[in-house]
Amino acid sequence: MDGADEKRPLLVIAGPTAVGKSDLSLMVAEAIGGEIISADSQSVYRGLDIGAAKVSLADRQRVRHHGIDVVGPHDTFSVADFQRLAKAAIDDITRRGHVPMLVGGTGLWIRAVVKDFPLPQEAPPTALRQQLATWGEQYGYDALRRQLRVVDPASYQAIQPNDHRRLIRALEVFYTTNRRLPRTAPADAPYQTIYWVLTRSIHELHRRIEQRVATMLQDGLVREVGQLLSVGVPRRAQSLGGIGYRETVDWYYGLLTASERDRLIVRHTQQYAKRQLTWFRSEKDARWLDLSSWPLQDAVNKIVHSVKDLSP
Repeated sequence: MDGADEKRPLLVIAGPTAVGKSDLSLMVAEAIGGEIISADSQSVYRGLDIGAAKVSLADRQRVRHHGIDVVGPHDTFSVADFQRLAKAAIDDITRRGHVPMLVGGTGLWIRAVVKDFPLPQEAPPTALRQQLATWGEQYGYDALRRQLRVVDPASYQAIQPNDHRRLIRALEVFYTTNRRLPRTAPADAPYQTIYWVLTRSIHELHRRIEQRVATMLQDGLVREVGQLLSVGVPRRAQSLGGIGYRETVDWYYGLLTASERDRLIVRHTQQYAKRQLTWFRSEKDARWLDLSSWPLQDAVNKIVHSVKDLSP
């Protein structure tokens, strides 16, 4: 497209886990006639509701959502899959005269859409890729992530812990070419984007994470994981690699006590929130909004006001 006026509008509301994206984005969507595209790497899976803190059915009736319950818990889902889904949803939402809103905390997914990263088709399987996958299944994908942190720190930051396919691909590229996974974007992305990042004080964010984990456990996270395993979802499935699920799976197989499980879910979630904030600080065009300082309605009004900068 030639010129900003021809670009499709896109509102991004990003931020770390438990910061309060869902409530705020629902209010913004109602105010501007928006529809939400979920950029959350766990909400794409059917059957992962409690541990994913998935938007409720009532809220999905209140505001139309895309990108939720897309694949089964046995399936894999990559950044390229999300990019295709999100681009199609943006086209559909725009065509119907509504405002597309990309909402979530999976930074690489958001960047792949906003910057329109060229994501090539995955190369045919290789012996090394199979060897890495076997290693991950036998010894745990955390061991592979530790390797990636050493050889390709940028990919380590970008790739979600449960995206085993992309983790293996990044290691495969390095070990076969001695180069890091390329991360290039076209010079001119197809969207006119307003990009907001929500944040809070670290103390408040940690407290909210502790409350969220306690609520998940009270609402039946352990039962949810047991049900997934009972229908044959492999313990090393991509869907069960996310925080909350992998610790509960380890508890289920006797590798953790209940207190260790609960403590690790909180700790890993807090560490993930720190990595998310580090990622979003690299987004040069992002506007930051501290919800510790702004009342919710005032924060909503500020974002709604910013949407006027988007071309109709």
